[in-house]
Amino acid sequence: MQLLLLSNSTLPDTPYFSWPKPYVSQFLNSRGVKSVVFIPFAAVSFSMDEYASITQEAFNEMGFDFKSIHTAKQPEELIKQAECIVVGGGNTFALLHRLYQSGLFSLIKEKITNQIPYIGWSAGANLACPTIRTTNDMPIVQPASFQALNLIPFQINPHYHELSIAGQGGETRIERLQEFITFNPQTNVLGLPEGMLLERDNDKLLLKGKGEAKLYQHQNNVITIQEGDVSYLMR
Repeated sequence: MQLLLLSNSTLPDTPYFSWPKPYVSQFLNSRGVKSVVFIPFAAVSFSMDEYASITQEAFNEMGFDFKSIHTAKQPEELIKQAECIVVGGGNTFALLHRLYQSGLFSLIKEKITNQIPYIGWSAGANLACPTIRTTNDMPIVQPASFQALNLIPFQINPHYHELSIAGQGGETRIERLQEFITFNPQTNVLGLPEGMLLERDNDKLLLKGKGEAKLYQHQNNVITIQEGDVSYLMR
C-alpha cells in the first residue's frame, strides 16, 4: 500500500499547496504516476469547481494530469482507471457522507488496498484512518457510518497543536485526544502538526516534515516523535 497523508495543504502566508509539492512530486514520480483523480467532496464553504480548479493548477505545475471525480460522467470508470487517488481537505463529515452517497467507497478502498497510491490532506488524511472520529471538524452532516478507509491501524489528528486560549474554559486539543483514548483504549492517535506528513510504502512508514508529532496511547505518557522511521505504528 502506498500512502501520503498530509496534515494540511497550505501553511500561513504561503501560496496554496506550496509546502507539500516536493514531497508529492517525489512520491508520485518514484511510483511512475502520470495522472491523478481528485475527490473534492470535503468542500463546503467553497464550490467543488473552485476546489478542483486550484488543486489542478498545483498538480499541473508538478507535471501531472488531473481529473476531478465530481465532473466525471462515469465516476466509477474513472476510479477503476485511476493511477492515483487524491482527497482534499475541508469538512470530514461532508467528505465521508458524500463518499458513501456516491456508492464509490468500496471501490476506492479496493483500488488503494490492492493497487494504486493514495494522497490525502487534512480531511483526506482522516479518511485513511479506521474512523473519522479524531477529525477537528463540526459534524455538519451525519454520514451513514463513521467508518473510514482503514488504510492505517491508528488515528490521525491533523492540524495538531497544543495552544490554549486565555480566558476560555473549554477543553484543549490535548484534553480532547486524551478523552478519545480513554474511551477507545485500543486505538492510538497521532497528533500531526501542520507541515508534517506520513508516507507509507507497504510495511514501512516514515514521518516527514518540520515539527514534532505527538503519539497518544492509553495509560501512557504522550510521546514526542520527530522526522524518521515510525514503522512501529503499523503494528
